[in-house]
Amino acid sequence: MATIFDNIKYRFGNAPILKQLIYINVGVFIALHLVMVVLMLFNVVSQSWLSYLEVPSQLNVLPYRFWTLFTYMFVHYDIWHLLFNMLWLYWFGSIFIQYFSQKHLSVLYVMGGLAGALLYLFSYNVFPYFADKQGMMCGASAAIMAIVFATTIRVPDYKVNMMFIGSVSLKYIAGVVIIIDLLSMTSPNAGGHFAHIGGAVMGIIFALCWNRGKDILAPINNAIDRIVGGWRKPHIKFRRKDLRKKQRPTPDTRQEPRKRPETDGEYRMRKKQESEEIDRILDKIKKSGYSALTPEEKQRLFDARKN
Repeated sequence: MATIFDNIKYRFGNAPILKQLIYINVGVFIALHLVMVVLMLFNVVSQSWLSYLEVPSQLNVLPYRFWTLFTYMFVHYDIWHLLFNMLWLYWFGSIFIQYFSQKHLSVLYVMGGLAGALLYLFSYNVFPYFADKQGMMCGASAAIMAIVFATTIRVPDYKVNMMFIGSVSLKYIAGVVIIIDLLSMTSPNAGGHFAHIGGAVMGIIFALCWNRGKDILAPINNAIDRIVGGWRKPHIKFRRKDLRKKQRPTPDTRQEPRKRPETDGEYRMRKKQESEEIDRILDKIKKSGYSALTPEEKQRLFDARKN
């Protein structure tokens, strides 16, 4: 049994972020429904315990279940709810990572889910239509909508093949989806459609900022890197006398190896390679714009201008 869990842990840890998100959603679904099966075997058929994982519409309940702002985006009611969301996540996530990073995918998923939950709460507590209504919400739809619309804003004319229709641009798919949500804001699943719009807005804001050369998710990614880096640092214990020994200054007898000066041929070759690299970067700017450059390419272009 331990070997099986070790194998699962290894495969999960080495899987891309997109697959990890799918694994988490599927794993949570299986675990929750196994619990439900066990409870039903003992004639405990109530599903009220699921409310501790879903976002409540009542603001007075939320402080006691604040974690639901995160847990709800990994919980699904039934297999079709899960299957539909995971297919959308896989299709659009696969396109997303062609133009953004894996880290952006995971952070935008969470931020889109949070944006959807906040708009859901806003709608239920501001619009008079919901005055005598209460609701609970779960599902990954809002998080996935952020990825769908970020991808669409980045490459609106990217075409995908749809059954019975043929090749369709992302902008038309996203347009149809958002129109359906706008028309369904007073349907039985009104809160869910408001959440979809919240996730879509988060994805649009991220992509528009990215196109202007600003990564609004960078602070979150950097914070995560620092936290993970801190966990992975080895903890080394020193005895006090060892610490005193390390603090004692010692003469540095090491010498840096001397570099052989470049020959004229090597200098011309290096300059030629640098010029070709700058030409390649400029061609990329003409085709895709400055925002398409990687941080390394931007730094090379800056250094070339400075020189």
